Amino acid sequence: MSEKIPADLFIDITTQVCPLTFVKTKLTVERMAVGQTLEVRLNAGEPLENVPRSLAELGHSILSLERENAVEPTSIHRLRVRKN
Repeated sequence: MSEKIPADLFIDITTQVCPLTFVKTKLTVERMAVGQTLEVRLNAGEPLENVPRSLAELGHSILSLERENAVEPTSIHRLRVRKN
């Protein structure tokens, strides 16, 4: 597996509940420059369903969405998105 280039920004929204998960993510993306990347740590369930979909609907590129720990099942995921 190739080494990932670090994201420009990182937020952890695992302690947030919907709709604050998307609101916090959207506000962060709005402060970013076009072309910058954001890594978001989020829980399974509503955040995992809504945050990537909503960002894509706003025209941003979803670069990856992976379970945080591939060895141990977990409900935490990492989303990487590029602002367009």
